[in-house]
Amino acid sequence: MSPLGPSDDEIDGHVDTAVRIDKRARKRAIKQAMADADDLTGVPDSFQRLWTPHRMVYIDANTAGTGAACPFCDAPTQDDATGLIVHRGERCYVVMNLFPYNPGHVLICPYRHVADYTDLTAEESAEVTALTQQAMRVLRAVSKPAGFNLGVNQGEVAGAGVAGHLHQHVVPRWRGDANFLPVIGRTKALPKLLEDARRELAEAWQTPT
Repeated sequence: MSPLGPSDDEIDGHVDTAVRIDKRARKRAIKQAMADADDLTGVPDSFQRLWTPHRMVYIDANTAGTGAACPFCDAPTQDDATGLIVHRGERCYVVMNLFPYNPGHVLICPYRHVADYTDLTAEESAEVTALTQQAMRVLRAVSKPAGFNLGVNQGEVAGAGVAGHLHQHVVPRWRGDANFLPVIGRTKALPKLLEDARRELAEAWQTPT
């Protein structure tokens, strides 16, 4: 080693040695874990496991069934502008989706905190249907979409962002709205602010269509 300290080659050599030692240690740990696993129940397969215990906070919050910290229980307690409410019905309401696929993407929600479509009463089911139809009429009058996506994602595994509180999506669609940005860039271009879209829809809701 020179008086000025180790050379780049010497440093690289030490790094390579440390990496080799680390790899050997990891291999030994894996072999030991596999040996220990022989004494446990389970059927081995070809998958590796990525353990993510931090996600249990999200999962527990949406499966507790208590309504605590539920955005769809909280929204109706606020004023319309703050809660992004478009329309309040007797048993259900219409709210802007905070993460819209397209401008005008609304959600039809029961006030009651229920997770499954089969948990709705007959009156709630009828109002969800009526509000969905009215949302389509209002969106056609305001922004003239070429079509709609309507749907309910039942359960987190099916894509529900808030699985504990049922909500039906009404998504207006235009030709060309699925361009390269969302397909390749995983980015949506939204030309209208949520509050502007909410105000337009709320005003049009009061007008017979």
